[in-house]
Amino acid sequence: MIINLINKYDDYSKDVENTACFKKVFLLVYRLYRVRGIVRIIPSKFGKSLEESAFEELRNRYEGAIISNMGIVVSVIDVKVNPLGKILLGDGATYHEVEFTLLCFNPFQHEIVEGEINTVIPEGLFIDLGAQDGFIHLSQISEEKVEYDPTRPGFILKQSKRIIEKNNIVRARVYGMSIQKGKGFRIQLTIRQPLLGRIDWIRKTVSSK
Repeated sequence: MIINLINKYDDYSKDVENTACFKKVFLLVYRLYRVRGIVRIIPSKFGKSLEESAFEELRNRYEGAIISNMGIVVSVIDVKVNPLGKILLGDGATYHEVEFTLLCFNPFQHEIVEGEINTVIPEGLFIDLGAQDGFIHLSQISEEKVEYDPTRPGFILKQSKRIIEKNNIVRARVYGMSIQKGKGFRIQLTIRQPLLGRIDWIRKTVSSK
């Protein structure tokens, strides 16, 4: 199905907060897109309502998909189907014009996000951003020299002796995004800059000023 973007909504915080995937993440990483396209309804679904059949088809088609310039589709929110469909010669299905809303996970460059560290490896940290993990390479953890500690697991900042490890909540900045063949959507994060890193570190810095 080819879809055409109709509109992108900016006021969507209530919709995002009501989704299961919303966690400790700034709202801007999620966006709502109103799109238009054609949906194919197969004969086995003729016994259901048109809206229900279209909704099922759109969910199967788009949820979890990666769409250029829109990001990862988290959920299909609603569907408006034209009841007048078309039948193609040799195809028993009906084709209907449809408008629907997609909730997408789509952070932008330099955006600030928050999430929990769910995996620590010698190369860096994986941060749970809800619909997708972000990765902080060990070179992006601190201006200080860092050392991997496999017993935690975590990283020790050699100069300050601070520790960053699994289950810590961190604030990070998006500095790179790409769609890699066979690996999907990749998000690179950094916490080297001021007022980034573990949330408790940031609170202490702010309160001391």
